[in-house]
Amino acid sequence: MITYATAQILRVLPRTQMTRAMGRLAEYAWPDPVGRAVVSIYCRVYDVALDECRQRRGFASFDEFFTRQLRDGARTLPDDPRVVVSPADGRIDSLGLVDGRAFTVKGRPYDVDELLGDPVEAKRYAGGAGCVVYLSPRDYHRVHSPVTGKIVAVRSMPGDYYPVNTIGVRHVPNLFVRNRRVAIMIDTPESSGLGRVTVVMVAAMVVGRITVAGIDARDVPVGNHTFSPHREVLRGDEIGVFHLGSTAVVFFEPHAKLAWLAPEGPIRFGDPLGVRGDGGAG
Repeated sequence: MITYATAQILRVLPRTQMTRAMGRLAEYAWPDPVGRAVVSIYCRVYDVALDECRQRRGFASFDEFFTRQLRDGARTLPDDPRVVVSPADGRIDSLGLVDGRAFTVKGRPYDVDELLGDPVEAKRYAGGAGCVVYLSPRDYHRVHSPVTGKIVAVRSMPGDYYPVNTIGVRHVPNLFVRNRRVAIMIDTPESSGLGRVTVVMVAAMVVGRITVAGIDARDVPVGNHTFSPHREVLRGDEIGVFHLGSTAVVFFEPHAKLAWLAPEGPIRFGDPLGVRGDGGAG
C-alpha cells in the first residue's frame, strides 16, 4: 500500500525538472566544510566505503564524490578470457533468456526492441541472454566493459525519469523502456564466440546525466553515434558514468551460449558474470 501510494505521488511530480535541478545542484562547487559534512553523512547513511577509491576526501562537488574512481589495482579480473565480468557494482535483479523479443525483469516482460531503440538490432538477441544490474546509492557508479572488443556505436534515447528501484519496478508499467537510456554496442573478436554485446545504461529520477567514453559531451546527445575508427576496449575498461543512478542491462547473442556464473544478488564490477560455453544460459 505504501509503495503504491508513493508511486502515485511520483507520477504527478515534475520528474524531468526535478532531475535537471538535482543535476545542477550536484555539480555545485561546495565549500570544503560543507563537502566534508555531506560526504560523511552520505557514507554513514548508505554505508559507503571509500577504501578502494582513488580519492577519499577533498571532493569539489557532490558529482565528483558520486562519480568517484577506483584506485589502480582495486579489482582483479578473472584469468580466464572466456569469462564475462559484471559491468558495475550493484545487485543482479534478473538473469535469463531473451524469449523471442522479450526479456523478463521481476516477472514483467520488456520489449528488447524498445530497450535498444532499434528493432533490427534487437533481432540479434532473440533467444540470447540478458541480465540487469541495479546500482543503489551506496555503489560505485562507473560502468565498465564486460568483454574485450570494439565500441562500434552508441544510441542515446530520450525518456522519463522514474525511480529505478523496488517502487518503480513494481508500480510503473514498462519502466525500463519509459526512462531515458543509452545503449553501448561492443563487437567482440570472432575468436571469442560472443558476437555483439550491448550494455544499456538506464537513467532514473535524479540522474542528472549519462556520459560515455569517446563522446565529448556533458550528456550523451539523443540519437545514433558511430565510431570511426571503432573504439577499442579491454574487458574492464570504463565505458560510461552515471551522474546519479541507476541500472545497467546487458544483452548477449544466442550463439554465445552463455552460462551464468553469478546468482541473483549483490555483485561487484569485475566479478565473474558468465562464461561462453556449450551449456546455454539459464
